[in-house]
Order: sequence, then C-alpha cells, then structure tokens
Amino acid sequence: MPEKASPARSGKTAVQGTSADTTHATSDMETLRAMGFGTITQLGAAWAETMGELGTEVASFVAERIKEDVKTQHEILHCKDPAELQEIQARFLKTAFDQYTAETGKLVEMSQEFFRTTGEKGN
Repeated sequence: MPEKASPARSGKTAVQGTSADTTHATSDMETLRAMGFGTITQLGAAWAETMGELGTEVASFVAERIKEDVKTQHEILHCKDPAELQEIQARFLKTAFDQYTAETGKLVEMSQEFFRTTGEKGN
C-alpha cells in the first residue's frame, strides 16, 4: 500500500489547507451560527471555561473520595470482629453511593448551566 505523504513531505504545515478546506470550515461555522449557537468564539471560550470548572470539580471530588477510602481502610485495619467489618463496609458503600449521586447531580447542573448561558448569548 503506498505511503501517504505527511504534511512535512507535501510541503504543507499541519494548519495549512486548501481553499476548499477553508470554505468548508467557514460554511460549518455559519451553519452553527444559524442553528442558534452564536459566534463560535463565544462558544469556544465558554466551553473552555466550563471544561476547566468541571475538571476542577472532578479533581476535588476524587480527592475527597480518596480521603474517604483511606479512612475506611484505617477503620478496617483496626476493626475487632466480623460484625464491625460488615458495618464499616456497609457505611462505606452508603457514603460512596450518596457522594457519587450528589456529584453526578452537580456535574449535570454545571453542564446544563453551560448550555443555558451559551444559548442565551447566541440569541
């Protein structure tokens, strides 16, 4: 099978393209604007900000979950009987379920807020 010419071999950089490529990209952006997304730059900036906020939230949640895991491991190492172990495990599962449920709700709300605000800016 013949090898495809890389951008370096073809004399084009990775960001260079043909006139048809540019026309197609411009057409796609115009289509998004017509669909009510507003200017693509506003959408891109809002998206980047929201992704940063979501990333921070997830990192914070993971840190809290790790603390909870370490706490539970400590309790398990120091438990005295099987009944206590069962109670520790049940509490761990309930806490994890509650925390994951709350976090999912928070992430969904943050995502919905992004779509609400970008929809308002586009109108």
